[in-house]
Amino acid sequence: MERKAEISRKTLETEVNVKLNLDGEGNSRVETGIGFFDHMLSLMAKHALMDMEVSVKGDISVDAHHSVEDTGIVIGQAISEALGNKESVRRYGTAFVPMDESLAMVSIDLSSRPFLYFDVPFSRAKIGELESEMIEEFFRAVSVHARITLHIKMIHGKNNHHMAEAVFKAFGQALRQAASTDERIQGVFSTKGVL
Repeated sequence: MERKAEISRKTLETEVNVKLNLDGEGNSRVETGIGFFDHMLSLMAKHALMDMEVSVKGDISVDAHHSVEDTGIVIGQAISEALGNKESVRRYGTAFVPMDESLAMVSIDLSSRPFLYFDVPFSRAKIGELESEMIEEFFRAVSVHARITLHIKMIHGKNNHHMAEAVFKAFGQALRQAASTDERIQGVFSTKGVL
């Protein structure tokens, strides 16, 4: 069964189109109009080994808020659709990823219960042209719309670019683990019989 999705969302503020394949090779084509964000999404796809195309037209003349949040919404929806009924999916994934002096931890439960814990103390208001506070908003949108429990913590770090990079790579690694399948898991991986 192919675990792919193609989702579009159009509002008065943004137009977002996402195609992804959870069982890809980590190839990506990302155009959001926000260079640093493009870089982070490409890293995320590479480390998740998912193929992803993201196209965003947004009101970045105002700021990046609508574009980043709406991208998170659509990526989250695409992940949820691609996972399907989650049969034989491992469900949990945790990754510790270093980036020079920074070390990030991301832990995921494909629980169908959206929750975000985010503890990343950025010290700069912007990284490139991306407001650093928007990174939390992106992952909140992903967690809500992918319906996942998501914990993100910076163990230590000083350089804001390195911190952000470690977080996006760790998310990709954790998602790859959680979304992988195990033939020994019959149905969904829950004593409730449903996720």
